[in-house]
Amino acid sequence: MGNRQYLATLFIFVSVVFLWSAIRPHDYFTWFLEVFPVLIALPLLILTRSKFPLTNLVYALIAVHMVILLVGGHYTYAEMPLFSWLRDYYGWDRNYYDRLGHVAQGFVPAIITREILLRTSPLRPGKWLFFIVVCVCLAISAFYEFIEWWVALASGSDAVAFLATQGDIWDTQWDMFLAFLGAISAQLLLTKVHTCQMRQMHVYID
Repeated sequence: MGNRQYLATLFIFVSVVFLWSAIRPHDYFTWFLEVFPVLIALPLLILTRSKFPLTNLVYALIAVHMVILLVGGHYTYAEMPLFSWLRDYYGWDRNYYDRLGHVAQGFVPAIITREILLRTSPLRPGKWLFFIVVCVCLAISAFYEFIEWWVALASGSDAVAFLATQGDIWDTQWDMFLAFLGAISAQLLLTKVHTCQMRQMHVYID
């Protein structure tokens, strides 16, 4: 499959999920809050495709993350049916789909950040790059928690589904910790593949 076909396939896939997500979601206020990152990222990726193309790995990870957000927006993170079934079947204390979302919130931005830093800064692969990528992902996660806080202050009870705390007083800490683990695991698992794809794009890496 050529690069254009690959990207077109990802775009069509995300677009189909987006249309499904927008049809009779749990409520449109929560849906908009959850899918807002997709509404920002998708046009941005299209506009920067020619001047700053990313690796196929990064585009695939972004597509997966978008789907996670779109599914969460449709059902809300506390009521995603598959994870509700898993909760009931295994006797879990909550619907864990939001936990998956926060792992992705660290996992996907880690590889995006790694690519941008390697291509636009003096940083080279190594401990400092690894550390800074994790720090950036933690900053993103913390800022997202700020957004949840501000939305809750502005809209009151309307933000309950968006917050998806499900009665856990440590939900914010769990969210950031899982993003932290996601950022670490992404770099441990995908560094070799990512570096190989960057070299194929003629990006110089020591």
